[in-house]
Amino acid sequence: MDVLRRNNVTVSGAGTQAMVLVHGFGCDQHMWRLVAPAFEAHYRVVLLDLVGAGQSELAAYEPAHYNTLAAHAADVLQVLATLNLHDVVFVGHSVSAMIGVLAAIAEPARIGRLVLVAPSPRYLNDAGYTGGFEPADIDELLQAMDSNYLGWSGAITPVIMGHPERPELSAELNNSFCRTDPTIARHFARVTFLADNRADLPLVSTPALILQCAHDALAPLAVGYYLQQHLPAAELVILDTSGHCPHLSAPQATVAAMFHFLGLAAPPPDERR
Repeated sequence: MDVLRRNNVTVSGAGTQAMVLVHGFGCDQHMWRLVAPAFEAHYRVVLLDLVGAGQSELAAYEPAHYNTLAAHAADVLQVLATLNLHDVVFVGHSVSAMIGVLAAIAEPARIGRLVLVAPSPRYLNDAGYTGGFEPADIDELLQAMDSNYLGWSGAITPVIMGHPERPELSAELNNSFCRTDPTIARHFARVTFLADNRADLPLVSTPALILQCAHDALAPLAVGYYLQQHLPAAELVILDTSGHCPHLSAPQATVAAMFHFLGLAAPPPDERR
């Protein structure tokens, strides 16, 4: 199998160290367009699409295999091995933040830093843990996807984006959701929203930056504090913005926080951000 073709891997930038950026649910590598260019002068920038998303090989998506996030983490590690990359900066949005955590645990030499954008180790509330959702909430969400995926997408994307004054952002996210194969999306949604990676957090030895939005309907601040407490080497930065996609809604703040974490000089202004 051509691993790079399977995950639609693209490489740009310069530098001896690599930065790998992995998108969240319903998205693809295009969602990093406002962030990735800022790092091309410093890193070899690697973008990919999770199997089942974007321009990946959709035929490779076997539900029984991709029934856990660990399968996607294994894919990421295969991509890094194919490119002979070690000590990379892994940047994961939403569900891919936990994919990065699992990859860092499995092969810590491959991943030198973690940047976790709007992460959540578990979306469901539990005793002593606030994930943001009750089981009935997730059941309703999944049932809505099953009955009318496009209708669900149109209703949920403004909530996820959290910026009603900028409808173009919600429209972009909705278009991305709508491009996703509905059957794969429904399966991946179950894998994502029913996952529980809390027990994995103490196993991470990789330094991590947690970027949490101040007002996020999917991952409340309590989740960011929980991650900070349970990841052994983590720094929490709360971005003063709404929504679940700061790399789209607040890319300048996202880039600035990453530059600081990585010890880089302040990024130059970019009108696109």
